[in-house]
Amino acid sequence: MKEERLQKYLANAGVASRRKCEELILDGKIEVNGEVVTELGTKVSEQDIVKFNGKIVKPVEEKVYILLNKPIGYVTTAKDQFQRDTVLDLVKIDKRIVPVGRLDMYTSGALILTNDGDFVNMLTHPKNQVNKTYNVTLKGAISQEEVNKLKNGVEIDGSYITKPAKVKILKIDEEKNISRIQITIHEGKNRQVRKMCEAVNKKVLALHRSNIGNIGVKDLKIGEWRYLTRKEIENLHKKD
Repeated sequence: MKEERLQKYLANAGVASRRKCEELILDGKIEVNGEVVTELGTKVSEQDIVKFNGKIVKPVEEKVYILLNKPIGYVTTAKDQFQRDTVLDLVKIDKRIVPVGRLDMYTSGALILTNDGDFVNMLTHPKNQVNKTYNVTLKGAISQEEVNKLKNGVEIDGSYITKPAKVKILKIDEEKNISRIQITIHEGKNRQVRKMCEAVNKKVLALHRSNIGNIGVKDLKIGEWRYLTRKEIENLHKKD
């Protein structure tokens, strides 16, 4: 009988991302054969009885992959402690799914949800460098010097220097005193695009993720979702 690490088993059962499952294990929220397990190296098989929140979990047989055009005002989590609306309120299916990565409450756009733990890990692991493209509306006119700084890397969170990014100016509206730019990054730091813009003294007025890899949401209305095609899933595995 094939054995695998507990966190991978849980992720493949659609409990959460693999990293989040590691936290659940360390927090003593997982039982194996009636005993609480807190060791990340624990291995299990399908013969073991694994429980989360008192309920038995098993690896998912049918994998689903969903693309959502997330509206502003929804949090990217399976359950919110403050009872706010979550992205799962928009995608109602009879399978346990989790968001891949995060978009903050005030950011709209492309978000993938799935019950495939390996897929979540592949898309979120920094080494795989899956590009994410954002359309950003800024207050004021942005200069080419500021664009170059964003391209080359800026300091955020006190000491972290962002990796090189693709940045281009879409529009500068002097009458409205705004700029629209497009930023493509492969990192996933918390609120990274907002912090990058703050680093060049630009305030973000609106933020929308248009693409994950080469998959975009231009044909999806805000709040709508669809299943990814087999080709799209394969392309994400190949990266871009």
